[in-house]
Amino acid sequence: MNIMTLLPFIVLIGAMFLMTRSAKNKQRQAAQMRDQMQPGTGVRTIGGMYATVKEVSDDSVLLEVAPGVHAIYAKNAIGAVLEDEEYNRIVHGIEPDESDTPVVPDDASSLTEAAEGDAPAEKKIDLGKDTAADSKAGATDAAAKAEKTEDAKRDGKQDGDADAK
Repeated sequence: MNIMTLLPFIVLIGAMFLMTRSAKNKQRQAAQMRDQMQPGTGVRTIGGMYATVKEVSDDSVLLEVAPGVHAIYAKNAIGAVLEDEEYNRIVHGIEPDESDTPVVPDDASSLTEAAEGDAPAEKKIDLGKDTAADSKAGATDAAAKAEKTEDAKRDGKQDGDADAK
């Protein structure tokens, strides 16, 4: 037999070996995670329900799904064991205290603004087109906007307001 005829079979067997190996690793990690469950731990079931562990036995878990409501689940039905902070954030809506973390601005405006006592900031430069036609059109647009604003003040309406009640 030629090596070229055996090569596809060798590659196929290697791929199957790698896939089963990764699946076994995931199963082992899931079993370790389920063994870490203790009473009081927050969990998520494979169905997406969040609950608190009350008792753990060999193959089953007693979960408190609501205050005073208990249900028995198989250990295999536990999809994830959650950290206390994550469980409280999801179930109770309690955000962790982030007072120790530094405040980072959303944009760079705070970095470019002049600090108090500094010289006033430079005048901003307009980078738009500035031709004679645009300036005439701008003047008529400004007059139209002023007229529209006066009409709105007279009627008691602003942009976007409707007559319907």
